[in-house]
Amino acid sequence: MIRALVFDVFGTLVDWRSGVAREAARLLAPHAPALDAGAFADAWRGRYTPSMEPVRSGARPYVDLDVLHGESLPEVLAQFGLAGVPEAVRAELVQAWHRLDAWPEVPAAVARLRGPHLLAPNSNGHVRLMVDLARRNGLIFDAVLGGGYSRDYKPKPALYRDAVAALGFAPAETLMVAAHSGDLAAAARHGLSTAHIARPHEHGPAGGETAPSVPVTYAARDLADLADQLGC
Repeated sequence: MIRALVFDVFGTLVDWRSGVAREAARLLAPHAPALDAGAFADAWRGRYTPSMEPVRSGARPYVDLDVLHGESLPEVLAQFGLAGVPEAVRAELVQAWHRLDAWPEVPAAVARLRGPHLLAPNSNGHVRLMVDLARRNGLIFDAVLGGGYSRDYKPKPALYRDAVAALGFAPAETLMVAAHSGDLAAAARHGLSTAHIARPHEHGPAGGETAPSVPVTYAARDLADLADQLGC
C-alpha cells in the first residue's frame, strides 16, 4: 500500500522552462528586446546540475538554490552578450524560479492524491522556494522535504532516506514521483516505490521523458493518470 507521495518539483509538477523564459523576456526586455528567452532558460537550467556538484561532493557546505542560481546567472548573461544588467534585475531573475506555473493537471491531481496520502515535495529546492511554488499554484502539502531539509542535493542518499524517516512509513509505502528516471533509480536503491510522470515538453523543442528508462512501480501519462492508478 502506498501511504505517502514525495515529489520531484522542477519538470514534474511545474513547467520551469516556460516560467523562466517568461520572466527573462519581461525583465531583460530593456537590455535584449530580441532575446531568445527559451534558449536563455535552457542555458540557465544547463548550469543547474553542475552548480550542485561541489555540495554533493563535500567540497562546499550546503547553500540553497537561490545562491546557486545567482552564482550561475552572470555566465548565462555573458553567453547571451548581456552586460550591465543591474543587480536588482539579476535578483528578480533569481526569483523567477519562485514564480513557475504548474502543469495544467497538477493542482486538481494533487488535491485528489492528498485525500488518502501524505504529500511532500522532495525537491532540490529549499523550503521557501517550495512554499512559494505551492502557494502560487494552490498546492497543499503536509510537509516540505528535500534539499533544504536534508541540506544536500539529489541523488545523494540523505534526500530519500530523510523523506522516508520524516513521514514515518516503510520505504516501499513511500512513493517517489518524478519525471526523471535518474531520480527514480536513486530512490529505488533506497527501497522507495517509484512513479514516473511523462513530461514530453519539459525541455520545449528538446522534449522530455515520455517513458521511464528504468524499472518503476508506476508509469503514468501525467499526474492525473497516476491518481487514477492509485484509485484516488
